[in-house]
Amino acid sequence: MAQEITTKIAIFQKKEVRKTIHNNEWWFSVADVIEALTDTVDIRDYIKKMRKRDKELNSYWGTNCPLLEMLTKDGKKRKITSANTEGIFRIIQSIPSPKAEPFKRWLAKVGYEKIQEIEDPELATKRTKLLYKLKGYPDAWIEKRMRGIAIREELTDEWKKRGAQGDNDYKILTAEISKATFGITPQEYKKHKGLKRQNLRDHMGDIELILTMLGESTTTEIHRTKNTRGVPLLKEDARSGGQIAGSARKQIERKLGRSIVSKNNFLKPNDRKKIK
Repeated sequence: MAQEITTKIAIFQKKEVRKTIHNNEWWFSVADVIEALTDTVDIRDYIKKMRKRDKELNSYWGTNCPLLEMLTKDGKKRKITSANTEGIFRIIQSIPSPKAEPFKRWLAKVGYEKIQEIEDPELATKRTKLLYKLKGYPDAWIEKRMRGIAIREELTDEWKKRGAQGDNDYKILTAEISKATFGITPQEYKKHKGLKRQNLRDHMGDIELILTMLGESTTTEIHRTKNTRGVPLLKEDARSGGQIAGSARKQIERKLGRSIVSKNNFLKPNDRKKIK
């Protein structure tokens, strides 16, 4: 299934390690792993010296550390040097660090969790719910968010079957729904809420989430009813689905006397200061 955002963040001893799913397994940012293990301030130089020192690793690097798309620290998509669990274990062998052994245990656990989730997808749902709960989200919000994830996956599955190709097309189609629903694109919405690399939907309130689900679920049904094929026609459907949700938004706003497109988010005060 297509993912809403491919990059995930794992935490090792308060250090962020980016990871993404590729060929049904986790691939990790090599730079993040090295930073977590060494606290080096010049990661490129460290990698250069490490590869020069370890000739076998240098040979291994080219075919086993591909460039995979992840989000940078400032929220932009970039090709990042990555390695799977086996590759990271090999790299760790060349890093003299007291953190190496605990990192190996952490890495094995992270990799095993993904295997479990492939065998039993319900585990992934349970873990996602738990993560939101640990972050302080209320139960009612979590239920809406989880339902929204399912609706989103159903929609992207339809897009894939009907001719959309990858994240770029999904981004275009999502923008059409968002503009028709809320009057702004997702990128403009993130800016409105003061977000950068954070997931926009993780910072929506109840009505924002409900309208997002309405726009996407309606779009899915329009695709199926019309048997739409090709991105240009999918865009028309996306606009139509968003317009239905947009009409609901406008009616709600008239009754409430305020805009639904809110600046409210779930960032902690310290996180807000960092983003400004």
